[in-house]
Amino acid sequence: MKKEAVILLNMGGPNNLEEVEMFLKNMFADKNILTMKSNLLRKFVGGMITFTRTESSQDIYRQLGGKSPIVGHTKKLVQKLQKRLGEDVLVDFVMRYTPPFAPEVIEKINKEKVQKIYLIPLYPQYSTTTTKSSLEDFEEHYHDIGEDAILVEIKHFFENKTYNKAIVERIKEQMQDVKYEDFDIIFSAHGLPQKIVDAGDVYQRHVEKHVDILKEILQDENMNFHETHLAYQSKVGPMEWLKPSLEDKLKTVRNRGVIIFPLAFTIDNSETDFELEIEYREIAEELGFKEYRVCRCPNDSELFVDALEEIYEKMK
Repeated sequence: MKKEAVILLNMGGPNNLEEVEMFLKNMFADKNILTMKSNLLRKFVGGMITFTRTESSQDIYRQLGGKSPIVGHTKKLVQKLQKRLGEDVLVDFVMRYTPPFAPEVIEKINKEKVQKIYLIPLYPQYSTTTTKSSLEDFEEHYHDIGEDAILVEIKHFFENKTYNKAIVERIKEQMQDVKYEDFDIIFSAHGLPQKIVDAGDVYQRHVEKHVDILKEILQDENMNFHETHLAYQSKVGPMEWLKPSLEDKLKTVRNRGVIIFPLAFTIDNSETDFELEIEYREIAEELGFKEYRVCRCPNDSELFVDALEEIYEKMK
């Protein structure tokens, strides 16, 4: 029997084209995503969004091989962390909007008679739309079942030095054959509607603080980019979102090389492999960039495994 469990939490992504509709339906049924108080209104609006976006979203995943890369990368990360933490600890993962869902993982945990569960959302910066949603989902399902293990949670880890080393390592991988001075770097974070930030979500403050931390590290490592920027991607709908958008930011750094690091993601997904790698690359080419490069997320890198092991040890 395992004494403890470490459960990694993330948003998830379709494991096949048939799951695209499920992914969208579950996302837009989340009260942390569509924040209107009326459940009936949320169901109506969420249903409309799902109906209008399913086909175009399937086209995106078709270009990515018929599924999101997020589950495959996460499985590799779990395997490495399991090996690192040893046989007394159960390591697994739960996705918020696609399988594996919380109930099936909780069933595994309960079979092992685990006494303590460490919940690590794989979002470096806290947001109600990601961290809060994932933690609430797991905890509500766990308490509904009526088990009594102690739940320990962490809400952000963007200040973790080892995690930031994993980011710097990914940037260096993309810059081996060129001079830093010839490039601008843009830290691209997933956007949020401005009204969610205005309601008290700390995400924007965490993102800005994270960029400041990374700027110092880049300077210490003599990674002297021409300029460092922050921008936000993935805007949908007509309402106001955090600014500047990545597209607007790209327009201000034209005629140099540019490298993008996806700041809000730890695991590659459609927003990195499609949106950044394909859609924004087309925009960059139209704007006349000499070079456009996108960093990989930490995924299952050894430094990210190191960081997660550190986070777990500090939670104990």
